[in-house]
Amino acid sequence: MEIWLWYNDVMNPNKPILIVGLGNPGAKYARTRHNAGFIAVDILAGADTKWQSAHKSLVTKLSGRIYAKPQTFMNLSGQAVQSLMTFYRIPLENLIVIHDDMDLKLGDVRQKTGGGSAGHNGIKSIDAAIGNGYRRIRIGIGRFDEEKGKNKNGMGFLSMLFGSGKYLSPSDWVLGKFSDEEMKIISGVVEKLEI
Repeated sequence: MEIWLWYNDVMNPNKPILIVGLGNPGAKYARTRHNAGFIAVDILAGADTKWQSAHKSLVTKLSGRIYAKPQTFMNLSGQAVQSLMTFYRIPLENLIVIHDDMDLKLGDVRQKTGGGSAGHNGIKSIDAAIGNGYRRIRIGIGRFDEEKGKNKNGMGFLSMLFGSGKYLSPSDWVLGKFSDEEMKIISGVVEKLEI
């Protein structure tokens, strides 16, 4: 497990920090790999946090920070982020977006400001709505190896087959649920984040 983080002090200290976790709303998607951003924000905000529905998101304010989970579904995350930033007058440098990354091993964490979307539809939507000069924290969920039929993240999963006998596709993989063991790894790395 690797956590590569760097911090720069370009945030506007006179404005709140908006921390957005990406995911898909609804019980169907709870604990799925694609919801690593929702999971992270839930952990950072605390288990007893009360969430309110506002600006196409579930929102809570704690200690000068605004935590949000867009309820627009992943592909339309930009609508919610733009609405939140407009209402709370958040400058781009005070936005942090946390999301899953299939190209990182399970539990690895990377951070960057700006850059491309790497094919992540939530990031594409946000970039289209507000630009890409915000801070991103990527949480590794591992990649499914289609040829060998197992997870490349070292968890030792054997071939995961549907009743049809077909291997999982990458989209099936990201929409699959974290195991209890994987959830412990994700929780552990999120608790170490310094935001």
